[in-house]
Order: sequence, then structure tokens, then C-alpha cells
Amino acid sequence: MSNNTTKTTVSTKGIAEYKGAWTRTQVIHLLKRTMFGAKQSDIDYFLRKSLSETVDELLKPQADPSPPLNYYQTATYQDPQGIKLGETWVNAIYGDGTVNSLRRNSYKRWWIQQLINQQRSIHEKMILFWHNHFATESADVDDARFIYKHHLTLRKNALGNFKTFVREITLDPAMLRYLNGERNTKTAPDENYGRELQELFCVGKGPDSKYTEADVKAAARVLTGFRNNRDNSGLNFSFFDINRHDTNDKQFSAFYGNKVIKGMQGANAGEIELDELLNMIFAVEEVSKYIVRRIYTFFVYYEIDSSVEQNIIVPLAKIFRDNKFEIKPVLSTLFKSEHFNDSVYFGASIKSPLDLIIGNIREFNIALPSEKTFVVELYNLCGDMLNQGTNMQQNLGDPPSVAGWSAYYQEPNFYELWVNSDTFPKRNQFSDTVLNNGYTRNQQKINADLITFAKGLKNPEDPNLLIEQSLEILYRIPLSAEIISQVKRDILLSGQSSDYYWTEIWEAFIAKPNDTNARNMVLTRLKNLYRYFVSLPEYQLA
Repeated sequence: MSNNTTKTTVSTKGIAEYKGAWTRTQVIHLLKRTMFGAKQSDIDYFLRKSLSETVDELLKPQADPSPPLNYYQTATYQDPQGIKLGETWVNAIYGDGTVNSLRRNSYKRWWIQQLINQQRSIHEKMILFWHNHFATESADVDDARFIYKHHLTLRKNALGNFKTFVREITLDPAMLRYLNGERNTKTAPDENYGRELQELFCVGKGPDSKYTEADVKAAARVLTGFRNNRDNSGLNFSFFDINRHDTNDKQFSAFYGNKVIKGMQGANAGEIELDELLNMIFAVEEVSKYIVRRIYTFFVYYEIDSSVEQNIIVPLAKIFRDNKFEIKPVLSTLFKSEHFNDSVYFGASIKSPLDLIIGNIREFNIALPSEKTFVVELYNLCGDMLNQGTNMQQNLGDPPSVAGWSAYYQEPNFYELWVNSDTFPKRNQFSDTVLNNGYTRNQQKINADLITFAKGLKNPEDPNLLIEQSLEILYRIPLSAEIISQVKRDILLSGQSSDYYWTEIWEAFIAKPNDTNARNMVLTRLKNLYRYFVSLPEYQLA
């Protein structure tokens, strides 16, 4: 990063509600952390509301979108189950490996659409958060229907009850496949999910997470007997087989109060024991602290010192427990707090690849082609965005391991890991392409309309206001007055000294918008201006 970036000092403020100024600066900070980018229309919309009203609206869950479609049909390839172009495959039978691979691609490209087309809600960001927390890899799960079902589980519970969420994840067909739950039997207990349920999903690996190896083995025995049936329909794939279930008692350690889960018989034995297991785990206070720390690291900052632990983590964890593990009260308190709204955290995070890609598209108001008219072009353009994320080390739907992406948990660097000698040039190349010629599929484009973006600013004919308001949206930390002055003179004024040089060009275009020469004079300068801004290291901060 450049000399304008400074080391963040951790705020000592707590969870008391923020009563300070509610300006564009605070709105943009909140939107960039809770959504993908801050669109001008969203900024203006929430400026008309209070902080409390804004957070309340952002925490409203969104309705489920229509399912992913067949975009992969060609003159030489037809879906073997007869799913036609533009129809959904989610209720079809598995088919063969070829069509299933195409359906997984369809799902991942469909998911990119949901990120770009998100409403004024944190819902899509929370789905990504939980996708990283309950990580699965679509390539390993294999069955595209399992993966889609898993996504619906994330979507349904993203702003709901965490305990209910964990229960549904435990019985989720994709998770049963990914962590070998479907192979977990009384004669050959598989410890994979029983371990991650505690180590990654609920309790964590901190100094107060003192479950034992025996607890892992006992949890695995509780979870025996759950299976998948690929031939089922209606996305109901998982079931319980009592013949594969360990019906003996399961003893746990002192960390769990020496709990004994009695072995059960009958068709409901698995779920009864599962509920006892979850009740036991969630009685441990560390669960609430661990999840709050994960939320804090994702949405605020990666450094949790003793002050943050006592002022933020401990009281938010109590709110979590007091509300019986409902997620929204924790998020509401955090985002309304003095701590979150402390200016020390403005620009303190590095954008993930998806934040960069989706935020760029949304902030420059790039519209996607119609799904009804251009399904092939739409899915392929979203595939281009998916590939860009993969090139920058964030492959949506396929994190590198069950632990998720290392930038969300790897101490001490965390999201500094997103930027290196390989990924930084790729980030710049992506942003430059979107602002220049864009990505094209059969005459359909993902390409920034910079003139429309500039028109959305107040008084774009004034080069000073044009730059100031653009930087307010695109940047989280200020550029120096010297850089701004030089950029204005070299790009907008073409080396001239008078601001009126740009004003005349802009007003000539507004007067004659169909004049090609007038349009090109404006567009060339805007392209050069914004391409310069997105090339600077400061643009990587959120």
C-alpha cells in the first residue's frame, strides 16, 4: 500500500449505540462492509434514514431467487434428462458425470448473479460468510443438486437461529457427502464431521476450547447412521438408517460436564441423539464467543486484542446466548455500535476478490443481460466473473478446504493474504478491463457506463466535485491534495490550468449527447480518470 495508508489502531469503544454524525461517509462504510460495494442509489436511499433504520432494513432476509438454469445446451449437446435450454435442472435425476459437471458450473454462475443483483440487504454477504464457515467444495461433493440444496440451507438460515442452522447443516446432503457423514457407521465410525462440528463450526480451537479427542470419537458415534440417497427427488436426499447407528451410550469429557448421551433405538434415534449432542455443545459458553469472533473478523477487523475481547466479544456473546443463538440481534448491536462506526476502521480491510469484482460491477451500475432473453450470454458472463475470482484465489463454491479461505482465519495476516505479487496485477487488470472495453459474450457486455456514473454525481461539470464525490464512493481513505490536483490537471483538464476546460467539455456533451466527438472527449477523460483511481493500492481497501 502507498504512503497514504496507515496502520489501524484498534478501537477501545464498545457496543453502546453510535450517536454521532450520519453522513455519506458512515453510510458508505456500512454498505461496503455489509454488501458488495456501495451504489450511489443505495447511499442516497439510506441517507434519508437513520443508522438504526438502515441496519434494521439491511438485516431483513430476502426471498429465495428462482433456481439455476440449463445454459449449457448446444447444437451438439443436450441434457440427457431432457432439461431444455432455460429450464432448471434442480429436480432432475443425477444423470452422468458430464451433465452434472455442467450443472455445477450453472449453479456457481447463478450464484454470481445473486451477488450482483442483491437487494438492499446483508443477506448475500451473510450467505458468503456462512459458506466460508460451513465450507464445502462443490467439486468434492459432486452432485449439483446436493450443492444447490446446501445453498438453500445457507440462504434459509443466514439470518436465523444458529443452533437450528447447525442442526440442518449436520443433516445436509452436501455436508454428509463432503465430511463423510454418509459413511459413518457403527462398525466403522468416521470422525471427520464430529471433529469439524467442534473444531471449526461451533467451539473453535482457542485456549478455552478444551474438548478432547475422546469427545470427537463420541460425537462421531452419535452421528452414525445418516445417509444419502441420490435417487430421491424433490431435494430430499438424506435419511436415517437405524441398522448403521451405534445404539450404545456415548460418554463425553469434563469439558461437556461428563455428559452421557444414552444410546437410542428406533427410526428417530439419530435425530434424538443429535439434539442431545447439540444441546450439550451449545451449553458451553465458548460457542457464543467463537462465533462472535468469526463475525467480528469478517465484518470489522482481524485484530482482536484484550480490549476488543472484553468490550465487544464478551458482551455480544452474551447477547447471542440471551437471544437463544439468534443471529440478527448480534449483527444489529454490532453495526449500530460506537465500535463499528469508529473511523479507525474506515479502509481497515482489504477487499476480498469477490468484494472487488462484485463491488466494481455494482458501484459502476453495470446491468446484467436478461435471463429470459440471453440465458447463455448471461451465464457465460457470470462465468467470466467467477473465473476472475478464481484467478484471484477466491473460487466461489470451492474454497480450498473445510476451513474455508485462509484470508478469513490465517493468523497473523488474515485478509492481507488476498494481495500478493500474483493477485495484485490480476486485480488491476480486471478493474481496468471493466472500465475500458469490458467482457463480451455475443454482443452482451459487462462494461462500466462511466458517463451514467458521472451523471449520478452532483455537479459533475465541476472537476473538483466530480473527483471528490467519485473518491468518496470508490475509496475509504483520502488521497493527498497533491495527487488529486495532479490527476485533475493531467486527465480532466488535459494539462490546462482552468477548471472551466472540463466544464466546457461536459456541458457541450450534455447539450448534444448524440454528438460522437463531444461524447468521446468526455468518455476518454472519464476512462483515464477512473482507470487511474482503480489502479492505486488504496482502491483495494474497504
